[in-house]
Amino acid sequence: MRNGFVKVAVSAPRHRVADCVYNVEKMIEKTARLYSGEHIKLLVFPELCLTGYTCQDLFLQDSLLAGAQSALKRYAEKTCELNLVSVVGLPLMHRGRLYNSAVIVNRGKILGIVPKVHLPNYGEFYDARQFAPGYARMGTHTFPWGETAEMGTNLLFQAEGMPDFCFAVEICEDLWMPAPLSGQHAMAGATVIVNPSASDELTGKAVYRRELVKNQSARTLSAYLYADAGEGESTQDMVFAGHNLIVENGNILKESAPFAENKDLVTEIDLGRLASERRRMTSFPLMAEPENEADYKIRLFDIGGCEKTELTRKIEKTPFVPSDKKHREERCDEILNIQAAGLAKRLDHTGCKNVVIGLSGGLDSTLALLVAVRAFDRLSLDKKGIIGVTMPCFGTTSRTYDNAVLLAAELGIAFRKIPIKESVTMHFKDIGHDISVHDITYENGQARERTQILMDIANQCGGMVIGTGDMSELALGWATYNGDHMSMYGVNVSVPKTLVRYLVAYFADTCDSDALKNVLRDVLDTPVSPELLPPENGEIAQKTEDIVGPYELHDFFMYYVLRLGFGPEKIFRLAKYAFGDEYSEQTIYHWLNTFFHRFFRQQFKRSCLPDGPKVGTVSVSPRGDLRMPSDACDTLWKEELSRIKACGL
Repeated sequence: MRNGFVKVAVSAPRHRVADCVYNVEKMIEKTARLYSGEHIKLLVFPELCLTGYTCQDLFLQDSLLAGAQSALKRYAEKTCELNLVSVVGLPLMHRGRLYNSAVIVNRGKILGIVPKVHLPNYGEFYDARQFAPGYARMGTHTFPWGETAEMGTNLLFQAEGMPDFCFAVEICEDLWMPAPLSGQHAMAGATVIVNPSASDELTGKAVYRRELVKNQSARTLSAYLYADAGEGESTQDMVFAGHNLIVENGNILKESAPFAENKDLVTEIDLGRLASERRRMTSFPLMAEPENEADYKIRLFDIGGCEKTELTRKIEKTPFVPSDKKHREERCDEILNIQAAGLAKRLDHTGCKNVVIGLSGGLDSTLALLVAVRAFDRLSLDKKGIIGVTMPCFGTTSRTYDNAVLLAAELGIAFRKIPIKESVTMHFKDIGHDISVHDITYENGQARERTQILMDIANQCGGMVIGTGDMSELALGWATYNGDHMSMYGVNVSVPKTLVRYLVAYFADTCDSDALKNVLRDVLDTPVSPELLPPENGEIAQKTEDIVGPYELHDFFMYYVLRLGFGPEKIFRLAKYAFGDEYSEQTIYHWLNTFFHRFFRQQFKRSCLPDGPKVGTVSVSPRGDLRMPSDACDTLWKEELSRIKACGL
């Protein structure tokens, strides 16, 4: 379970109603195959899998009950050498009453028994005809072969030496109640909920079931493993389709379509991610009273050492950008509306009817302009109140200048061209800087001159300067302090660079003007650059990603650092898995090292950011998501990076 990943599976082997001998052999075969082939650590079978769910009054027969217990014993014996834990269902007599039970089996031993609490007795269901409802503390159950185990709903099962790997059980209908047991289990410490189920298939039910599991997983900040009975059940009055699900914090990792031929689901759940979510969400409730928490009993299980889990789950290269086109377009429209609403509120509050934007012809200033246009439309303000200012200097190319001019014309805003070569040259002369030395002074002098001009124009028109810098630049500190770093409202402040590109592309795809589409497309095709160094043969010479690294990598790093608090080792592993076909391990490591180096040393810029709207789950605002000392040490992170290198890339 290195880096918090653990391999899990749900399975619905084909079975026969009331044939415990056949059923257990199929389960043993499936367990051995999944363990040897997939190296799973947790396996969940459907409700009453040893007998079948649809035995009806046969559950009252001694032969079936004895056969189920014999099958359970055989399953435990045949899996005793395997480093995994299984959840197996059977009917179980306890103190004179029959219970629909899930038994937890680990290395040949019975760890505990969890009964079904809510017994459906409506429509096509008659569970209460044969079974009694379970409850929290039911005492110790003794099996015919002498083994004993605790029985009740107050049981948690935790891997030895792995406190984040803690699961609890609720059975089928227990999930469909107003207050599912899994809510209490999660508050008691369960990070994984398993549900052995037998849910018959009706039209529309799969959609409801899927949303139910997703919702409960999200509410409990847990991984939810739903194992549904399949086509081996009786079709006398119902049909079962084996709709299995593995969901992590509301996100479906794996799902078998109803009636699919293969109903085995295998994937990794990220327990570190779940622990991070709970650590971050301080409102996540724990058991309020110590005596309630004491009601839960923890049973330890052995799944071997902390071995490395091979990753097979999908790791998105762009965690800030939905991969699904429809979802992405909805997200883009939503974000543009959030940005525009934030700016509109600020304009309305201050009474400003003018804004000033430095138009470079690049991505960020283009997005800021598009947001300003939306805000002005919301307020029914004249777009001539948007003043786009282009300030060509030593590094400006005709391509970016022309795009700035075209954008202003197509969007109907006011436009000013103010060349700054002379003023910057004079400034260098004043401070005694050799203009042929293209160092940080040469670059930042231009950035601060531009900011001064924008601020002064805002004073002239009684308006405000709109910041254009994005969150990726701020995470890296790629901004001139008190230059482009400063504004009166930063509309892009929580938009990562990878998302900026999609927002501009979405605007291009949905606008009516072909001319505007064309200029936006050219902006998207232009290399990202501050254009502070002289061009080479008329082309942009200074490309940001050549200096600080690919933004797709940095946005990936930023997501896992700020959203989930992962350390360098885990992020490096995830990045290798996600980007292995594009970047070498050495390249990924180099830019990861760069990210942490710049992230810690540039916090002073983020500590005094202007206001700006949060649009997603991550922000670097000192008043919002990121409260971090400007002089925090990065020693621990550097040591972890060094260990990665020492182990060999």
